[in-house]
Amino acid sequence: MLHSEFMNKDKLYSESLAHIANFNFDAHVADVFPDMIERSVPGYRAIITMIETLTEHYAQPDSTLYDLGCSLGAATLSMRRGISADGCRIVSVDNSTAMTKRCRKALDRDLSDPPVDVVCDDIRNVKINNASVVVLNFTLQFIPPKERAQLLEKIHNGMRPGGVLILSEKVRFADEHLNHLLTDIHHNFKRAHGYSDLEVSQKRSALENVLIPETIATHRERLMQAGFSSVDVWFQCFNFMSMLAVK
Repeated sequence: MLHSEFMNKDKLYSESLAHIANFNFDAHVADVFPDMIERSVPGYRAIITMIETLTEHYAQPDSTLYDLGCSLGAATLSMRRGISADGCRIVSVDNSTAMTKRCRKALDRDLSDPPVDVVCDDIRNVKINNASVVVLNFTLQFIPPKERAQLLEKIHNGMRPGGVLILSEKVRFADEHLNHLLTDIHHNFKRAHGYSDLEVSQKRSALENVLIPETIATHRERLMQAGFSSVDVWFQCFNFMSMLAVK
């Protein structure tokens, strides 16, 4: 993660917009993404940090690790630094040209050893093979719900026994009172980190038809149906969580 003084400030929704387009990971978003996600996702830094620890535990010799929806490569860098097994490589995938371009630059500045292939493509097109660690870090939520099961089955089928999927997502809750409460708390979190009411409102409208959250129970059931033998939450902060699914 970049220190805050090196981040471009996210002001994409600071002015009133006549038309709010669906959120898109374009060059404008890529330019401010570290600041945006740091100020928008409670616990993000902790998740990124612990991906290194989880990689150290689960990466198997001569295997491939995948960061699906890699954006600027924060999870990739954490995985890279956590690899202690021999013969590993990482494949980092994102469908945004702006994101993968900046990701490659960040990786070029990193001195860690394991090789990384940065691929600009839809993660649904990428073959998963010989995988010991797969990361979906706030990525599945942008895939249409009806296509999520197929993607998780593909990931499971391409993993080695004992491999792990790290799935981080924004979630909703079946209890509407709790859902509204934690949504309000999340919005207060964003305000506390400098976003105005206008920014919170316009960003929410931009994401409404793009980011589709589901319940933890839905995620757990889908992962079990995909074939994972052990599934549970290892991190949660408000309505953001991360799960481990072990094959």
